[in-house]
Amino acid sequence: MCRFVFYHGVPIRLSSLITEPAHSIIHQSFHSREREEPLNGDGFGVGWYVPEETDRPAIFKDVTPAWNNQNLTNLASVVRSPCIVAHIRAATPGLPVSHVNCHPFSWGRFTFAHNGEVGGFQAIRRSLQASLGEEAFNLLTGSTDSEHLFALFADRYGQYTGNSRIEGMASSLVDAMATVEAIKMERGINVPSMLNLVLTDGESSVITRYASPGHQQPHSLYLHTGSAYDCVDGVCHIRDGSETEKAVLVASEPLSSDVGWTKVTANSMVLIDRDFTITERAINVH
Repeated sequence: MCRFVFYHGVPIRLSSLITEPAHSIIHQSFHSREREEPLNGDGFGVGWYVPEETDRPAIFKDVTPAWNNQNLTNLASVVRSPCIVAHIRAATPGLPVSHVNCHPFSWGRFTFAHNGEVGGFQAIRRSLQASLGEEAFNLLTGSTDSEHLFALFADRYGQYTGNSRIEGMASSLVDAMATVEAIKMERGINVPSMLNLVLTDGESSVITRYASPGHQQPHSLYLHTGSAYDCVDGVCHIRDGSETEKAVLVASEPLSSDVGWTKVTANSMVLIDRDFTITERAINVH
């Protein structure tokens, strides 16, 4: 069920994530190593930020397989950004392959992508929509569980009154996840939700690795940190040592054999603040 990669740090070319690594996101689109089905060919998307121009993300996505889109390859070779989200899609059975259903999704300055599924989505879809305010409901243009989850986040974030943006992002995302689980419980649905999520505003970011209580482990998710990220002939690594430069990578599967990759703890969230402070905490949806 999909793969994604997230980067924040010194500006890099999109190709450093999409085409250059030995296990790049394009490589994962036809040869995923940590899914039973290795293909993720139901479209792709990339979101990136150019902060000197605007605080809103640029989004490029298509329904073609990532491995077969020359526009993606050409774009990735020349565009540089300090904050990037790339996603390849394996559509949930029953949901159409269409442009509006490709990730990432955006709202204002936020970019969002999902690996996994909302358990029993078709049975609770109308209830999820009923819990949305008008503005968040009007964000829905497609039919995916992922976009509904993002609309839930937008609805909750719109009601946040605190002063910390990243805490507002984290609490609103957990509220969205909790709403899903509460509605499932009310309807007697025991199908697990698998919610590996990435949410960023280009400065602060929240990433989750989650599976419904009492079910199997969440999908794979890895973290890598350092000072700068380089790719040379398919060998990619994050350098250490700089006090002024910081870089963070989060990916469904490691992009290369660099030894710095570590698994994100199951049922936890990673908060990456604008000063690159990284905090991991347990997710409590009850």
